[in-house]
Amino acid sequence: MHKLILLCWSLIVSGVIAYFCLAESSNIPAVNIPSIDKIIHFCFHFGFTISWITFFKKELKGADDAKAFLISFIFSVLFGITIEIMQSVYTTTRASDVADVLANTLGAMFAIFMATVFRKQLNKI
Repeated sequence: MHKLILLCWSLIVSGVIAYFCLAESSNIPAVNIPSIDKIIHFCFHFGFTISWITFFKKELKGADDAKAFLISFIFSVLFGITIEIMQSVYTTTRASDVADVLANTLGAMFAIFMATVFRKQLNKI
């Protein structure tokens, strides 16, 4: 896949995550499932990290996969921390939560694990 497409896809994923994390909570339907917020954070950062891994693997062609994995992981964690700070500073219906950062980090770690398991399939992208 062309790296410009992968970059655009990764930016779209990042934008969607930022939008839903910064939107006023009154605009998001309430769901009464225990820990759904943490599950959503986990899934967001799983998808975020996978999308950036695919881009960085293409961008850093010839480099070790570990470099793309590490960059994507660090980017995901920093993105999550930044979103949490922005929630407390720029929104009135949201607050930063260390447990969200943990869920983000676990989602990114699981993405790295799955990318390692499915390395051959990722190399075909």
